Amino acid sequence: MNDVRIGLVGYGNIGISHAGYLAKGEVPGARLVAVCDSHPDSLKRAGADLGEGVRRFDDPEKLFASGQINAVLIATPHYDHPPLAIKAFRRGFHVLIEKPAGVYTKSVREMNRVAAESGKIFGIMFNQRTRPVYQELKALIDSGELGEIKRTNWITTAWYRPQSYYDSGGWRATWAGEGGGVLINQCPHQLDLWQWVCGMPVRVRAFCAFGKYHTIEVEDDMTAYVEYPNGATGVFIASTGEAPGSNRLEIAGDRGKIVVEEGKLVFWQNRVSERQFNREFRGGFGMPECEKRDIAVPKEAGEHKGITQNWVAAILEGKPLLAKGEEGLNSLELSNAMLLSTWIDDWVKLPIDDDLFYKRLTEKIEGSTFRKKTGPAGKPLDVKGTF
Repeated sequence: MNDVRIGLVGYGNIGISHAGYLAKGEVPGARLVAVCDSHPDSLKRAGADLGEGVRRFDDPEKLFASGQINAVLIATPHYDHPPLAIKAFRRGFHVLIEKPAGVYTKSVREMNRVAAESGKIFGIMFNQRTRPVYQELKALIDSGELGEIKRTNWITTAWYRPQSYYDSGGWRATWAGEGGGVLINQCPHQLDLWQWVCGMPVRVRAFCAFGKYHTIEVEDDMTAYVEYPNGATGVFIASTGEAPGSNRLEIAGDRGKIVVEEGKLVFWQNRVSERQFNREFRGGFGMPECEKRDIAVPKEAGEHKGITQNWVAAILEGKPLLAKGEEGLNSLELSNAMLLSTWIDDWVKLPIDDDLFYKRLTEKIEGSTFRKKTGPAGKPLDVKGTF
């Protein structure tokens, strides 16, 4: 294969962003050759933005049968990710999906199975994995410098959204259209990074508030408590109703504490491990000596373009993927577990019961009496700086 000929499915807010850098040739080895969207206005906009050199299709099947592409980038609403990816794999295409991997784990496990059988390159748009601050954080923890993790705490409330955001599309913030709220829409990145760095917990107890700050039927505020295999604990807090919000990750380990906030990484490193100090110290009051280290990290990150370039390099050169598509299951499983825990008012063990979550979600959709008011159609929302 000499180049990756990409068909973009979905020309909404994020799809337009992907099309922009691809059409400008900013990803070596990749060409945007086609765009697909079921909405005529979106295709008209694509024609104006991209010109006649990029073909337009109103149905994914037509795109897949066109003979024009060998890879697919899926940027549609959440529910469509697994079925479109499965069709693409079965047609023999490489696939890159937007986050989240899907809405419910049952469909994502099937997508992962088909992906594995296809032998094609499968990536997911976890662009925050390209950020040096999180790469350095992962390297520190993987190196053992922090020691065994004892506690994690992520406050991610810098996701403020006004009512007009939710009113901008009929599918937003509904069980049938989006499948959830702050967890499925805003937090897939943080949930992914949380498990990427700290591993997956073994059980979850969560408390989600539905329509607490907005006229919506899904969650816009939540707090979860998790337990890890080694006995460590974690707390995850998210909201779209706080202004100003916070984005602070704190990880405590046997050999110190790491804090990530406002793009900075600070490591308070103990000279001896806490467990060793606890065994040996005889002074009554005291604590291990600690050195504060401000870890320098570059500000530049590859972001969406970086993930796409990595995926293209994996196809053309066999380079390892930074964000494997199969790993999208992990953050979704955390999201599903948090909702399910709230719905059943109890702990949820991981792996989650896929069928039980799907049953409860279906009940939410079928039992919904929510009637959403949407604003007038207008320009796509500017997503810059929102991820």
